[in-house]
Amino acid sequence: MLPPELMRTPTPQQRSVAAHGIDPTKIQLPCAHCKAILNVPHGLSRFVCPQCHVDLAVDLSKIKQLGAALPRPPLPPEEVNEVAIEVEREEDGGGMAGETFTDYRPPKLSIGPPHPDPIVETSSLSAVQPPEPTYDLQTKDELESLKALSCLQIETLVYACQRHIQHLPNGARAGFFVGDGAGVGKGRTVAGLIWENWHQGRRKALWVSVGSDLKFDARRDLDDVVHALNKLPYSKLDSKSVGVRQGVVFLTYSSLIASSEKGRSRLQQLVQWCGPEYDGLLIFDECHKAKNLVPEAGGQPTRTGEAVLEIQARLPEARVIYCSATGASEPRNLGYMVRLGLWGAGTSFENFREFLGALDKGGVGALELVAMDMKARGMYVCRTLSYKGAEFEDMYRKAAEFWAELRVELLSASAFLTNDKPNSSQLWRLYWASHQRFFRHMCMSAKVPAVVRLSKQALMEHKCVVVGLQSTGEARTEEAVTKYGLDLDDFVSGPRELLLKFVEEYYPLPEKPDSLSGEDNVKELQRKRHSATPGVSFKGRVRKAARWKAASDGESDEESETDSEHESTDSDDEFQICCICNSEAERKKLLQCSCCAQLLHPACLVPPVMDAVSADWSCHSCKEKTDEYLQARHAYVAELLKRYEAAIERKSKILGIIRTLNLPNNPLDDIIDQLGGPDKVAEITGRRGMLVRASGGKGVTYQARNTKDVTMEMVNMHEKQLFMNGKKLVAIISEAGSAGVSLQADRRAVNQKRRVHITLELPWSADRAIQQFGRTHRSNQASAPEYRLLFTNLGGERRFASIVAKRLESLGALTQGDRRAGPGLSLSAYNYDSAYGKKALMMMYRGVMELDTLPVVPPGCSSEKPDTIQDFMVTGKAALVSVGIVRDTVLANGKDTGKFSGRIVDSDMHDVGRFLNRLLGLPPDIQNRLFELFVSILDLIVQNARLEGHFDSGIVDMKANTIDLQGTPKTVHIDHMSGASTVLFTFTMDRGITWEAASALLDEKQKDGFGSSSNGFYESKREWLGRRHFLLAFEGSYPGLYKILRPTVGEALREMPLAELKDKYRKISSLEKARSGWEDEYEVSSKQCMHGPNCKLGDFCTVGRRLQEVNVLGGLILPVWGTIEKALSKQARQSHRRIRVVRIETTADNQRIVGLLIPNAAVGVVLQDLAWVQDIDD
Repeated sequence: MLPPELMRTPTPQQRSVAAHGIDPTKIQLPCAHCKAILNVPHGLSRFVCPQCHVDLAVDLSKIKQLGAALPRPPLPPEEVNEVAIEVEREEDGGGMAGETFTDYRPPKLSIGPPHPDPIVETSSLSAVQPPEPTYDLQTKDELESLKALSCLQIETLVYACQRHIQHLPNGARAGFFVGDGAGVGKGRTVAGLIWENWHQGRRKALWVSVGSDLKFDARRDLDDVVHALNKLPYSKLDSKSVGVRQGVVFLTYSSLIASSEKGRSRLQQLVQWCGPEYDGLLIFDECHKAKNLVPEAGGQPTRTGEAVLEIQARLPEARVIYCSATGASEPRNLGYMVRLGLWGAGTSFENFREFLGALDKGGVGALELVAMDMKARGMYVCRTLSYKGAEFEDMYRKAAEFWAELRVELLSASAFLTNDKPNSSQLWRLYWASHQRFFRHMCMSAKVPAVVRLSKQALMEHKCVVVGLQSTGEARTEEAVTKYGLDLDDFVSGPRELLLKFVEEYYPLPEKPDSLSGEDNVKELQRKRHSATPGVSFKGRVRKAARWKAASDGESDEESETDSEHESTDSDDEFQICCICNSEAERKKLLQCSCCAQLLHPACLVPPVMDAVSADWSCHSCKEKTDEYLQARHAYVAELLKRYEAAIERKSKILGIIRTLNLPNNPLDDIIDQLGGPDKVAEITGRRGMLVRASGGKGVTYQARNTKDVTMEMVNMHEKQLFMNGKKLVAIISEAGSAGVSLQADRRAVNQKRRVHITLELPWSADRAIQQFGRTHRSNQASAPEYRLLFTNLGGERRFASIVAKRLESLGALTQGDRRAGPGLSLSAYNYDSAYGKKALMMMYRGVMELDTLPVVPPGCSSEKPDTIQDFMVTGKAALVSVGIVRDTVLANGKDTGKFSGRIVDSDMHDVGRFLNRLLGLPPDIQNRLFELFVSILDLIVQNARLEGHFDSGIVDMKANTIDLQGTPKTVHIDHMSGASTVLFTFTMDRGITWEAASALLDEKQKDGFGSSSNGFYESKREWLGRRHFLLAFEGSYPGLYKILRPTVGEALREMPLAELKDKYRKISSLEKARSGWEDEYEVSSKQCMHGPNCKLGDFCTVGRRLQEVNVLGGLILPVWGTIEKALSKQARQSHRRIRVVRIETTADNQRIVGLLIPNAAVGVVLQDLAWVQDIDD
């Protein structure tokens, strides 16, 4: 039944009734269309009515008239119940997060032996039941007798084969997603599927995986029918020459996009081999490789993703299996899983983009529902091995100072460059990239002693060790070997080589000047001046020396005549007179200056010119001018040369300083050396060579990793075998070398010692993190591994954890139905790169730049000592200047002497990644203080968002003392393909705390005399409706913050600061008074909400009500998503309009339901909008 306010238009009489619980900070105005009273924030001039959706505009000039036209009785002081508003916000923020995993056993099948290791499933997924198994396995008897597969793996076989019988509305065969965690045994499950299909007469299968190393695992899982495609020619596979007529063709994703020189593609070859009616298996193992088919804006889809899509389209009857622990680390990476039927014909979403949009709008809770939906429809399984909790543990200052000095040096050096240098922006891009890489190296190296200590300790305890890292430092090592030779004094220092390379290649040097020296340059200069002299004819300028000499005896008359003819012609053209004596006499003897073109008698010159002169002769004044210019030019060149040599000298000094810096060696070589060298440590990485300590202990030598007996292609498999056989008890793995490798304490291996997995360097992405953790944690292991994740306590290193945590959160949500279901790692505390993180960063920057006041007191400061805050501001601003976040800095004079002014560009204001990157380059003290300030502001923003009902907290546990299912659940939708249904459940909850329970809790806190003096019972200072509100407060997770328990709703989500507690409440010294007030409020809250008997929403209001009714829509949600979204959008209260996913468990029979919380006021609308309603049979 709908509340009266939502079923009909309110009458004027109803409007005049005072509403309890209205927001005092807003103006109450009636909607011009539906007449509903609306709370309008001050200053808001345009908005949409939340009830009738009509656009409204506020005419502020008429508000006073309106007030006069609608006289309202004075509101009683009890109307604005501040405690009610506070409780309402807390309830809208959701409940506490509960336990994440529950033990798993197949709920509807009992074939096969139990799994050799404890298996768990997220509690969200465990709340969903898979469909009834109807498929009858052909290999059932064989599997039971051989005991080759566990009951868990056989369950996957049944549901996958059952799903493959179905077809999607578009005609393609439905696919199945095996999302089991790394190490559960997906490889053996796939082998079982191939075996089952073989017995059904389907003798061909395609198995696509990541690397060729995995074919050894494939052969282990399926002994004799695997054909490696990369060993086969491009011709027809079933031809006489190749002879592959049946069996499993194993190929990598790179093979799928490969083609021969003649243009034949592997994809075409496979489609031809399968044939158009192919209905065998198409297995995408480690299918996360095909992600990014739908890239983010501006990106291009990967060729792999497109090929995976194409082969599915060309083989519509193929039985597709998607197989990966991390196949959907982001919703957009589901794009290639077209056979799941989550979008397209017959669904709520027309295409993948629409599906993606709905998930983005629904937040993490929506992702969790997708996983649950897929399980309910029988197309998805996701179990994981039980992970043990990981532990975090804890030269830098000088390196940070050096980088700050290097930045100043580069700025100075750049100032000498001419403006036409195009590479300034490139220089700074390279500087910051090297800066980040350098400090990542430093963070890794700082953890090497801890790795060695933990490893030696594990070996003493008769365990073995696996160390995981990402970068091997091979590039720096090879550069050093090329530069210095194969024999070195010590291991290569990655940070040092990186710094040396950056300074050597990118230090800005001015151009080396060209010097003007020698006769040639003088002549060149004179030629230029001569050619630039205007008003002189060409003939006059090019007078030859021969003309100025007397004709020789040997000259013929003809020649003489010719000369005189020419001369007479010249004479006609110009006056040939001496510029000194102005005489035309002895014209034949006149000399012409090659620079200024003046004519001069040799005798008129001082001193007179007696000998013959060359064609480039110049007069005295021109020579003087040339000498002046050359002197100035020489001085200028000398200055440029001086600057160039000074820059070279500065560069050499910097390189010298770098060589003297005490920087750490390459961590990989260092760890191998300290743990006994290559004879004791198995290296499973992608590098080709390594540095090994010389036998005498002095110096190191570069050598190839493989030996004569082992090829480079097989070296990782060889090293793995040595580790599994117990010949080596330490293994170091990188991502490049360890994809798909099994290093667990396998019961079939010689080395069954417990693995201690130490993560020296966290991978950049969550799916890679999961892959790396899964190397040592797999099925059939004698013992589960211990995990050690090493972090320094530097704030900036959390940059790397932040990136991974963001993905782990999404990954846990999507592939396991619960965002907290990453592999037991508490990394979600490090997800700073969120909308809240960006807002916190902007507030911090504006506070430090003194544009706004900081919302919290900076760490290490006191509000009672303003000087400490001011000192922090100066230090913080200087730190931000030193790492290039504050730009265009000016140092103030006068009364503000010593203060910086500058600006932070808009793009940096919200760039959390850049802030965390640059933070690494600060000395640890200010680095950690700035980081703590950022986190404090972030915590405050998240807390406020939670109170205001905007925080996306994923699946929220609804807690109460008693929760009972009320009446019979109603089926509101049935999926015809799987038979799964959508069901509306109604629960009654009692959330209160009795006096006896509250006083016992206080006694527990106060025992041994360790409790805070502020612990105890409190009453509100104000009365509402003639009553005061009571609560119990005791010190919470941090000093100064108090846990709040109310008799009506139990424990509050938010911890209250002591100052706020004392401002709103007073402590009760009399226990009898506290008891009387507590019991009275406990009793009254069973019948009414905190707003009192005249509450506007009547029985539909649950604010502060101890006994309440809760409606949850469970089961299949995606098919009815649009209907629910539409129904919720009509709700009057803002918090009721957003989709909220909750988990609720009955106290009597522990029945767990996960689904959408439907506000009581919206139930009627939801039921009206859905097609039909029917009671469920018991």
